[in-house]
Amino acid sequence: MQEIIKINENDNVAVALKPIAKGTSLDVAGTKVVTTEDIPQGHKFALRPIKEGEPVIKYGFRIGFAKQDIETGAWIHVHNVKTALGELLDYTYNPTGVDVEPTQEAFFNGYIRKNGKVGVRNDIWIIPTVGCVNSVVREIEHRAKEMLKDYANVEDVYSFNHPYGCSQMNDDQENTRTILADLINHPNAGAVLVVGLGCENSNIDVLKNYIGEYDEQRVKFIVSQEYDDEIEESLNQLKDLFAYANAFTREPVSAKELVVGLKCGGSDGLSGITANPLVGKFSDILVSKGGTTILTEVPEMFGAETLLMDRCANEELFNKTVALVNDFKNYFKSHDAVIYENPSPGNKKGGISTLEDKSLGCTQKSGSSLVRGVLKYGETVQTKGLNLLSAPGNDLVAATALACAGAHIVLFTTGRGTPFASPVPTVKISTNSNLNGKKSNWIDYNAGRLVEDVSMEELSKDFFNYILEVASGKKVKAEISGFHDLAIFKQGVTL
Repeated sequence: MQEIIKINENDNVAVALKPIAKGTSLDVAGTKVVTTEDIPQGHKFALRPIKEGEPVIKYGFRIGFAKQDIETGAWIHVHNVKTALGELLDYTYNPTGVDVEPTQEAFFNGYIRKNGKVGVRNDIWIIPTVGCVNSVVREIEHRAKEMLKDYANVEDVYSFNHPYGCSQMNDDQENTRTILADLINHPNAGAVLVVGLGCENSNIDVLKNYIGEYDEQRVKFIVSQEYDDEIEESLNQLKDLFAYANAFTREPVSAKELVVGLKCGGSDGLSGITANPLVGKFSDILVSKGGTTILTEVPEMFGAETLLMDRCANEELFNKTVALVNDFKNYFKSHDAVIYENPSPGNKKGGISTLEDKSLGCTQKSGSSLVRGVLKYGETVQTKGLNLLSAPGNDLVAATALACAGAHIVLFTTGRGTPFASPVPTVKISTNSNLNGKKSNWIDYNAGRLVEDVSMEELSKDFFNYILEVASGKKVKAEISGFHDLAIFKQGVTL
């Protein structure tokens, strides 16, 4: 295993790939460096003297300014480097992107719906319109699982609890209605039961306006206040929904129909070296085959946003990306929040020192293809290729937003680990082998091998084939554990 890595020839720091003791002599690209203190795994150390106020360079870009003089071999972290970012910025479109070349068509086994959409799962989804009926839908889910044995083609039954649907105003109420409608229309659900209370703001009659046209055999509705026993009535309705969904079988589908969300969380110093570049390579491969990827977590683009802006396919998309970034900054400012209140404590423990450090690693998940679409929160993807989506960095909210934008699968890179799931299969990709070994019940794929025994070319091919297997029905760890989460972006007051 490599001990250290200098990511870009212009960097004035290197990253420890394993813990390095004080006094260790290292050869870094032909330069001898002796560490002046212990360097934890994933953390940075100076390759030359860096004066106070001088840029600290990683990935070939500035990740901050030195807060004090830093000597060669010294540990570089939050104690001696600070963010160089300001607040709202003006941007200029400098197109530099070159799209990936088309490659040979690939296939997975999926479900083709009656409306022509494609799913990678054939589940029954039970969706509450309001948090008041959460306990009811959990009980319906529990009892409906007993029906699975009678319907071989129905893969599972999930209910998606949330606390919203009433006592909300303005954007919050719109977010709830839009996200619930997106879920109801998602092709991973073979059939959907929508359970309302009856007196909520986002009641079923209102929600139908957001759902649009729907197949009455696929989607059914229960208003709990209208029945003596809403659970028994729901189970009766589910018999028809199970029968409907059971008629679907897997068949070969081109990978150009696949939509994959890109997300990271609990990042560490290896995220931008292993897992995120691997996901970026996957994105390029899928786009080269006509497929679609979606990158989100706007606050974790801050500091690296110009890299994405310059890859926009045209000026209209550039302007949308500028709005994507500045709208989120204004959202922070409107709540008197610090725009650059990042990285998290876990990020810092893993070796990330500034938001630029985190963002330059985070945006590597987008690969190198041109940006072909920019989506508002709750919008569904319409354009194939790489898309950007407005959503916060919060893991559950962002992963839900990706699913509701149309992602069949979410790729989630992590250096710290997490058991959560989203409404769609959520693939956990470890940045390091220690995490992969320790949390094998959470982690689906180990990108830590990139600094051990395998090349990016080899691992990216293997990873792409693994995702096709997931799209074809292979369960990920969160699915095996029965985890399924839903989190809607809340921005305003609660009545």
